[in-house]
Amino acid sequence: ARGHYKSRWISIRILYLTMFLSSIGFSIVIMSIWPYLQKIDQTADASFLGWVIASFSLGQMVASPIFGLWSNYRPRKEPLIVSIFISVAANCLYAYVHVPASHNKYYMLVARGLVGFGAVFQTCFALIGEKGVTWDTIKLQINMYTAPVLLGAFLGVLNIILILVLLREHRVDDSGRQCKNVNFEEASTDEAQVPQGNIDQVAVVATNVLFFVVLFIFALFETIVTPLTMDMYAWTREQAVLYDGIILAALGVEAVIIFMVIKLLSKKIGERAILLGGLIVVWVGFFILLPWGNQFPKIQWEDLHNNSIPNTTFGEIIIALWKSPREDHNEEPTGCPIEQAWCLYIPMIHLAQFLTSAALIGIGYPSCNVMSYTLYSKILGPKPQGVYMGWLTASGSAARILGPVFISQLYTSWGPRWAFSLVCGVVVLTILLLLVVYKRLVAFSVRHGRIQE
Repeated sequence: ARGHYKSRWISIRILYLTMFLSSIGFSIVIMSIWPYLQKIDQTADASFLGWVIASFSLGQMVASPIFGLWSNYRPRKEPLIVSIFISVAANCLYAYVHVPASHNKYYMLVARGLVGFGAVFQTCFALIGEKGVTWDTIKLQINMYTAPVLLGAFLGVLNIILILVLLREHRVDDSGRQCKNVNFEEASTDEAQVPQGNIDQVAVVATNVLFFVVLFIFALFETIVTPLTMDMYAWTREQAVLYDGIILAALGVEAVIIFMVIKLLSKKIGERAILLGGLIVVWVGFFILLPWGNQFPKIQWEDLHNNSIPNTTFGEIIIALWKSPREDHNEEPTGCPIEQAWCLYIPMIHLAQFLTSAALIGIGYPSCNVMSYTLYSKILGPKPQGVYMGWLTASGSAARILGPVFISQLYTSWGPRWAFSLVCGVVVLTILLLLVVYKRLVAFSVRHGRIQE
C-alpha cells in the first residue's frame, strides 16, 4: 500500500540518521583522546590509550547480542532508545572526567566504555582551544576536548525524539511485500510468508571474521594516528588535534565518494569482488606506511627521568641527545619520547608517505565495510536478523577492543615497523580466507534458487 511505502521510507531515513550519528560516535573524540588523557592524568602512557579506546567497544560487544535478542521479541524502538540514552549519559560523564582530584584516566576509561561520539567535527572544535570556557556553577569546562561529547549528548536526545515520533517498523520479503511482524500493528491483505530454508552458517561465520578484520584494521589506524604524528613530526597536542582532525575529515569525504562509486560498481562486478579489491588496497596502504631510509624522528628528551633510559647502548643515547635541539623548558615537550627505545633506531615515516597510506586506507576501508554488511544481510535473507546482527556488531566491537590494545602495546614496545608489518600479515591471511569461502558468500534467495545471481 502507498501508506506503508511512505511510512517505510520515513523510517529508513530516521535509521539513516541514527546510523550516521552512531557511526561517527567512535571517531569524533579519537583525535583528542590522547592529548586530553595526557592533560588530565600525567601517569597515562600510550599503552593505556589503547585500553581507553578499546573500552568503547567492550561495552558494545557485551550489549550487542543481548540487544539483538531483545529486538527479535520486542518492538525495536525499546533497545534503540535505551542504547542512545546510555550514549548521552556517557558523553556527559566524559565531559566531567577532569573534575576528580586523581585517577582521572580511569574515569575516562569508564566514560569511553559506555560510549563516544563522531570525527569530522573535531577539526572545528580544535579552534576552541585547550582552555575554552568554564561554567563554574556546575564545574563544566567547554574546550576542544569536551565540546564534541557535549554536542553528541545533544544530538542523542534529538535522535531519541525523532525515533519516538516518526519511526515505524516494517518487515518485507525479497519482493518488497509486507510480512507479518510482531512490531507492526496493522494487518495486511498481501502479507507474504517468510521463505523456508537454512542459513549458510559457514558463510555467516566467515563474514563475521572478515568484518572483524576490517574493523580491527581501521580501529588500530584511528588509534595510532595521533601518537604516530606527534612522535614523527613533533606536533604539539593542539596541532595534533587540528591536523589529524583535518586528515580524518578528508578521509570521511573520500569515503562518501567511495560509497557512491561502489554503489554503481557493485552492480557490474558484485560485492565479493569489491571486498577483495578493498582488502588489497588496505594491504598496499599499510605496506607503504612501513618506515624506510636514514632520517630519524626528533627525540623528546625533556620528559626523561631517572631509571627511564631504554635498553640501548650508551653511544646511541649520546648521539640521539646530541642530535636533538634543546627547547625552552616552558614549551610543551614534543617529538618521539626517549622512553620508547625504537625512537633511536627506527627511521621516521615521512609526511607524504603517511598521507599516501591514509588515502589508500581511506579507499579500502569503506569498500570493505559496506560490502561486509551487504553480503551479511543478503546471506541471512528474510530470516529474523536481530541476533545475527547482534553477533556481527559484537565481532566488530571485539575488533575495536583488540585493535587499539594490539597497536598501542606493539607500537610502544617495538615501533611502527613491527606493528605495521604484522598488520600486513593479518590482511594477507584475511585475503586467503576470502578466497577460500568466495563461492559461499551468496544471497539467501540465490542459494535456495529463488533468484538467479
